[in-house]
Amino acid sequence: MVQWPAHYCQQHKSLEVKLEQRDRSFYNHVTRNRTVSKREQYQFYKTRLWRSLRLSILARDLHLCQYCKAMGVITVGNTVDHVVPFEVKTEWKDKEDNLLTCCPDCHKFKTRWEQSYYGTGQGNAIRDVEPVTDVKRVASIIFGMKSAKNDFDTPPQS
Repeated sequence: MVQWPAHYCQQHKSLEVKLEQRDRSFYNHVTRNRTVSKREQYQFYKTRLWRSLRLSILARDLHLCQYCKAMGVITVGNTVDHVVPFEVKTEWKDKEDNLLTCCPDCHKFKTRWEQSYYGTGQGNAIRDVEPVTDVKRVASIIFGMKSAKNDFDTPPQS
């Protein structure tokens, strides 16, 4: 019997690589290209312009998460994020003042917030709402979500 999450026994483990490649290929070719706008977004992230912009933003921000920094916390970041999501303002995709460095934790919480506020993400419809461009405001929303999660995850004191 094979233990989850494995798909194959030791004898057939080499087939696992093929399964992973198939899944990755499906994700890259179907999920990322599910709509015209997602295809355009995916293609943009493969351009020389994006790679250059990304490096420029990381250098400008000294690889520090700007959302954490806005809240007085110093955290290393390696992701370049659109303050107003690409899906909402396509014309701002390469606008430097709409790009900043963020840490993985802030990126995760901001993505969740964007899905509820803007309607981004798979299965959602983009909402006609006022774009939030103020980094400090976005940061306070993210930190509110983080503290609510931490409150929920922390066991009660006895």
